[in-house]
Amino acid sequence: MDSRSIWVRVPGTSANCGPGFDSIGLACTVYNDLQLRLTEEPGCKITISGAGAENIPCDERNIVWQSVQYILKKAHMEDTYKGAVIHMENNVPLSRGLGSSATAIVAGLKGANALLNNRFTRKELLQFATAIEGHPDNVAPAIYGGFTVSTTTRGDVECFTLIPKMRLKLVVAVPDFPLSTKKAREVLPKEVSMKDAINNIGRAAMMTAALCKGNEKFLRNVFEDALHQPYRASLIPGMYEVFDAAKKAGALGASLSGAGPCLIAYCLQRRHVEEAVGQAMKETFAQHGVKADILIMDLDTRGAHIINDR
Repeated sequence: MDSRSIWVRVPGTSANCGPGFDSIGLACTVYNDLQLRLTEEPGCKITISGAGAENIPCDERNIVWQSVQYILKKAHMEDTYKGAVIHMENNVPLSRGLGSSATAIVAGLKGANALLNNRFTRKELLQFATAIEGHPDNVAPAIYGGFTVSTTTRGDVECFTLIPKMRLKLVVAVPDFPLSTKKAREVLPKEVSMKDAINNIGRAAMMTAALCKGNEKFLRNVFEDALHQPYRASLIPGMYEVFDAAKKAGALGASLSGAGPCLIAYCLQRRHVEEAVGQAMKETFAQHGVKADILIMDLDTRGAHIINDR
């Protein structure tokens, strides 16, 4: 029986991208690596190093292992492979809004699928990942890379991937406290006004068009949001002030990354403003009693992939 192991690399992601709530996401150049080996013997051995290692379960609750089991059942191979050896090397901050759970889900699916000789397509992996995660905006960019726009129609997930016609730098302020997606969702209203819905439809469409065309002028006001950021602002001290500081330092705009508490600023690479933007975000957070680390990243354009140079 095949006992080879495989390494998978999955990018972190930033979902919502301002007005694209639960629909638009991007992949960025911070990565989690997974080594996976399937075994005939039952039971799972899990080791973890790196970001959040002490807070990730090493038993049946581990989301990588759950994702591996999910795809084995879809392939009707759960009686052949009853266990696994898993090693996770994490660089994506945990519970910060950079898609740490999505990277785990996608890594488990991608790795197991490779060991099953790629039985399933990327589109099928997207369906599986969305079923596990609940919505596609984080798992889609983790699978495909780039910016992704996702819709679900009668249970079928479709994803459009785009690489902007401009070079962006992504500046992320990572606060020193976690925020669970569950808690961040609990503060959202069940209904929103027509005015707020129109605001987001227009800005999400404008953002997508401007990225496709490479027209920076139309990106300057598209990151404002009325559906989720106003309600989550109370969970992140100084959020709007950090946005303002990022724009004043030269960013095109800024938004909450996923459910937060990370904040992400979008900069044009040719202007070399990313260091100034990061410093402004860090200092503004500090004025509100929040210690934050700064990550300066590029857009990942590859998505999850097998690495053989380990």
